[in-house]
Amino acid sequence: MTATQSPPQPTPFDALVATHAISVPDRRRQYRRRARIADLLVATIWASGAAAAALFLASGGAARFATIADGVTSVGVLAGLIGTDFILVMLVLAARIPLIDRVIGHDRALAVHRSLGKPALYLLLGHGVLLLVGYGMTSGINPIVEIGAMFDIPDMPLAFLGLGLLIVVVICSLVAVRRRFSYELWHLIHLLSYLAVLVAVPHQLSVGGILAANSLQRFYWIGLYVLAFGAIGGYRFIAPAVMSVRRRMTVSQIETVAAGVVSIHFAGRDLETLESAGGQFFIWRFWSLRTWWHSHPVSLSAVPTGTHARITVRDLGSGSRAISALKPGTRVSFEGPYGLFTDAARTAPKLAIVVAGIGVTPIRALLEDAIIAPGETTILLRASTIDETYLWNEIAELARQKGATVYTMIGSRAITGPGWMPQTDATRGVTLRGVFPDLADSDLYLCGPGAWVELVRADATALGVPEHQIHLERFDW
Repeated sequence: MTATQSPPQPTPFDALVATHAISVPDRRRQYRRRARIADLLVATIWASGAAAAALFLASGGAARFATIADGVTSVGVLAGLIGTDFILVMLVLAARIPLIDRVIGHDRALAVHRSLGKPALYLLLGHGVLLLVGYGMTSGINPIVEIGAMFDIPDMPLAFLGLGLLIVVVICSLVAVRRRFSYELWHLIHLLSYLAVLVAVPHQLSVGGILAANSLQRFYWIGLYVLAFGAIGGYRFIAPAVMSVRRRMTVSQIETVAAGVVSIHFAGRDLETLESAGGQFFIWRFWSLRTWWHSHPVSLSAVPTGTHARITVRDLGSGSRAISALKPGTRVSFEGPYGLFTDAARTAPKLAIVVAGIGVTPIRALLEDAIIAPGETTILLRASTIDETYLWNEIAELARQKGATVYTMIGSRAITGPGWMPQTDATRGVTLRGVFPDLADSDLYLCGPGAWVELVRADATALGVPEHQIHLERFDW
């Protein structure tokens, strides 16, 4: 491990810090407020399933338990309503609504989104099975034979199609399966969830009757469908399209940083009004023949100015390889900014940063954007080889300007000792606390490959760093 920076003498920047820095008590109050709102949002999401069930029972469903067959059928209907409710809520969370992103962050929103996936699927599978059993008991037909009879009901084939599509989406979202796909292919498969919900709507109208006139369910379900698809349409398509047209962003330069790594410079207008903070990412779409059909979630590697923005990408597959070969003048559209991996998420007086590989890109922008006092920040840069020291020179210069201390580690991961550092450092007894003596009083920002980030996180947690002081940005999906 090498120290490459020591704090400089005070500069006029100190006066800027004193004027604009947010106090630690204010940061903690902001965190507690976000945490309360986040908890309320999560509770509301789970309560929405109970609301869907209660409305069914209040709108005549409670009277549908006269016989065992009716009871089984009604439980199946309840399972379907709650499962559909969860699916629609998942769409709301995937819509990247700015308010939700600012309060709980993109990562937590997606974590809640994923946590609803399996319950929703199990409920919808239970919905289908229970209806087959209930209808079979009523008609005296074997439930397996009942499948054929249900296909004769108008709109039911579409319901089976929707369930099949959801099964495909959920299975492809499992980590073990997801890693077998490229991001672009997985993203296209995931779009099937929109189609799955849409093709299931007709059977809810004709068979389920949830939109019956003068029913409380009518207002609830119309509102939920409008919210889900309105949010998707507004925040995933309309707003980004309008913003992209207004900014007129194009690729201005492709700069080689290292073998397989390039910085893509953008030209546009009023880019400083994007309201992005260092550490956030955008969803980029490049309008060339090879790249127009898929999007790329990439962090800014520099804070935008009025006419310039920059991202830095590494060749990790066909998608990133294609955008590395873009030509100047290529039109660019985008969604964002997203994420709470910013200075605004801090609650502690000190700042500790550990970053590996291409994960340096959001850290570089975060360091540029953050208002920090000299001596407040310590940065540990990690690379497997000297060729992977991407943007380290820029980090060193920003650290010099802001009075941060920088340490570097280069080498393959240790076989013994902490697995996130090189063997030479692990053998010498280097520890996370040794690098960051004030770790307990620091916000710890981690960015790099997912497995590596989890190793550092586990080390920090074992040292007693509170969960809310650990901020993650994984460079995988």
